[in-house]
Amino acid sequence: MTIASTQIKGLTLEEFLQQDYIDESPAYEYIDNQIIRKPMPQGKHSQIQYKICETINQLSEKEKIVYALPELRCSFSNRSIVPDIAVFYWARIPLDNQGEIANQFNSYPDWTIEILSPNQTPTRVIDNILFCLENGSQLGWLIDSQEKIIMVFQPEKPLKIYRQDETLPIIENMDLSITSNHIFSWLKIK
Repeated sequence: MTIASTQIKGLTLEEFLQQDYIDESPAYEYIDNQIIRKPMPQGKHSQIQYKICETINQLSEKEKIVYALPELRCSFSNRSIVPDIAVFYWARIPLDNQGEIANQFNSYPDWTIEILSPNQTPTRVIDNILFCLENGSQLGWLIDSQEKIIMVFQPEKPLKIYRQDETLPIIENMDLSITSNHIFSWLKIK
């Protein structure tokens, strides 16, 4: 089933989460009583998404600091969003009764990363990042591969745009030094 972005009167977050179509790709999100479909990721988006998850997880999984998950549905505070990358502190990863990672994450990510897709307006993506920060996230990145910039959002700090060799802020307790140039270098397949 394919539905357009639409406002559904009376549909609650719980009812939205019961719909079969929300697991289609690309994902549907529930924001302000609207069902909104994310754009389909393309090559640059997918490459950056994969490399960021790989880099974070290789660095922090062994020590159980944080874990990065792509396209993970996070439902909290009457929204259900699907950040391109959701990073959770290890202790905040929900587990099921068997001690395995849970299917449902009913919380904000500690670090939310969005990668702007072609023809995607940044307004809705920025709104989701700010919503995450208002509800407990420590850090938000918006990566624009066309402009080769990364917008960084942090609670109680002004928006900052990072270019080239400036070291990007990282979530607390994680030892990673990375620049915009490093991230955008992943777009060149060697």
